[in-house]
Amino acid sequence: MSTSPRVVLVTGCTKGGIGYSLSQEFARTGCIVYATARKLEVMDGLDESNIHKLVLDVTNEKQIAEVVSTIVEAEGRIDVLVNNAGMSCPGPLLDLTLEQARRIFETNTFAVLTLSRAVVPHMARRHKGVVVNVSSVMGEVPTPWMGMYAATKAALHSITETLWMECKALNVDVMLLVPGQVTSNIAVNGIAAFDMPENSLYRRYFKNILERVAYSQSAGAIPADEFSRAVVSASLSTSPPRTWVLGMFWRRWTKA
Repeated sequence: MSTSPRVVLVTGCTKGGIGYSLSQEFARTGCIVYATARKLEVMDGLDESNIHKLVLDVTNEKQIAEVVSTIVEAEGRIDVLVNNAGMSCPGPLLDLTLEQARRIFETNTFAVLTLSRAVVPHMARRHKGVVVNVSSVMGEVPTPWMGMYAATKAALHSITETLWMECKALNVDVMLLVPGQVTSNIAVNGIAAFDMPENSLYRRYFKNILERVAYSQSAGAIPADEFSRAVVSASLSTSPPRTWVLGMFWRRWTKA
C-alpha cells in the first residue's frame, strides 16, 4: 500500500477565501498542494513547504493545460482536484448584462468542465482520483438579488451529478460540496463590485440587496478552518461522499 503523499490541485486560493483555507488544511495533513489564483500576491501567507503557488486564470484554457502539465511533470499525478474558484454577481436579474452573465458562468461553471477535462484523464489512467466541486446552497435555494450566482451553481449541481455517474466507470470519485454560510471573502468582494444602474427598477431596494449579499457572513457562519477540516477529511477518505453539505444556512432552510 502506497504511503506517498496525495497531490492536490486547488483553484481560487485568494487569502480570506475557502480555497486558501482548504490549501492550508490539505497541507497540514501532509498532502503536496498546488494552490492557484489569478495573481501570486493574493496567496501571501501560504508559506508551508509542501504548498506550491501557481498563477491560474480558470477561464484560460491554455493556462489550465500548462498548470496541469507542470504538476504532472513534477509529481507524476494529481490525486485530488478541488474546483473552488468562483465569483459572485449580486443584483436583480433584469439589471445584469449578458456580458456579466457570461463571465460568471465561465468562472463558476464552464471552468469546472475545462479543469475536469484536463485532469480526469490523468486520474483515469491510474484508476484513481477525486474531483471536488465547490458549489453553494444557492444551487438548491435561489433567492432574490443573487439569481445569476444561483443559476451557475444549479448548473454545477447537474454537471457534478452527471460527472459522478460517468466517472464511476473510470474509478474516479466526484464529490459535490454544498456550503451554506461559511466565512469567506466572497460577500465582501461581491459588495465591492456591485453597482446598480441609474435606471434600475429596483433602486429602492439597494440597501436590501447589500444586506442580502452580506447575509452569508452573518452570525452563525461556520469558520473556514472548521469547514476545511471536515471537507479535507471527507475528500481523503476511502469512500468520498457523493454530496457533502455543511453550513448554517442549509440547516435553517431544511427546518423551514
